Amino acid sequence: MKTPEGFLFSAVKCGIKKPDRFDLGLIYSPNRLTAWGVFTQNTVQAAPVVLGKKLIKEETLHGVVVNSGVANACTGEEGIQRATKLLEEVAKGLGVSLRSLLPASTGVIGEQLPLEKMLPKVSELVSNLSPERYLDFTKAIMTTDTFPKIAYRSLKNGISILGIAKGAGMIAPNMATMLGFILTDAKVSKDTLKKVLPKIVDHSFNQITVDGDTSTNDTVYMLCSNQKDLKNWEDFEKACLEVAQELAYLIVKDGEGASKVIKIMVKGAKTKEDAKTFAFSVANSPLVKTAIYGEDANWGRIFAALGKTTIPFDFEKVEIYLNGIPWVKNLQVITDEEILRKELQKEVVEIQIKLKEGKKGFEVWASDLTEEYIKINAHYRT
Repeated sequence: MKTPEGFLFSAVKCGIKKPDRFDLGLIYSPNRLTAWGVFTQNTVQAAPVVLGKKLIKEETLHGVVVNSGVANACTGEEGIQRATKLLEEVAKGLGVSLRSLLPASTGVIGEQLPLEKMLPKVSELVSNLSPERYLDFTKAIMTTDTFPKIAYRSLKNGISILGIAKGAGMIAPNMATMLGFILTDAKVSKDTLKKVLPKIVDHSFNQITVDGDTSTNDTVYMLCSNQKDLKNWEDFEKACLEVAQELAYLIVKDGEGASKVIKIMVKGAKTKEDAKTFAFSVANSPLVKTAIYGEDANWGRIFAALGKTTIPFDFEKVEIYLNGIPWVKNLQVITDEEILRKELQKEVVEIQIKLKEGKKGFEVWASDLTEEYIKINAHYRT
């Protein structure tokens, strides 16, 4: 894999939560970057989100400073000041403007950034930049993640697209606690990014759910180093979407305690919004998710999840398919229970729901719900 030209990476161990793990990362380009961002829709927004929304509008940007361990959310004016101080010190070390760096944080809500641990590590952070250190950066943004999440595509003319993300819990659309970074050496205008990035996010990160909780810190940044002319826009946009979708899939696969990926495909709704509501209602249902985990073909839970949306539909017409195998028709199971159980044992379970109300559809990727999810989140701070 060849990282996009014009990008350097670094990470250091500050001991924010654990003594021997990367927890402060930097993406930097000496070139002027074109950048845009998409942020959480949660009305409780972390300090880095508040700052990021302002700084992303700057014409001269050089990179992103990211920490894990502390979300810097619900921290008031002091949280803004501490985030700004961190950006200021990193900017000094790089010899760039404070306003040319974007912030991002992930971790425990309600705690201030421990600058006494972080600032002494800034000189090390800025002096060890390298295009090869993208994996260290990826490790620095992990919290309950069990593996780094990286996706890559390259085009025929040499343009590269690198995607890096973190996320395993507190994942729901609008956006999913997740952070995502899409980097490319293609030449792209800011106006174009403003149009394209939200569309990419809608068809990737906004189609996943782990637990139905929308984070205070969700951020996706797309950064372009403008090193190479873009000749085929359709191929480029397709590759960017593939990178985002691969990262979204990895987040669901790594859902806290998850043992399976569940693909919910709703077809035949009256409107796309109806289809989306139905799909997420099923995907977020603890009863459906635990049944899939337990390999129990309890189809009644799917019907209940559809009905709780309060959207009118004729449930007697609904057909359900499991991994392409007919499961329910006319409110009757039409396949042997043992066959269905074997399908539910697979790592990827596809549930297709045909409503027969219209022609619109929507697909959501979710994880199952296990005892391990409760253990992880019951002891998240300890």
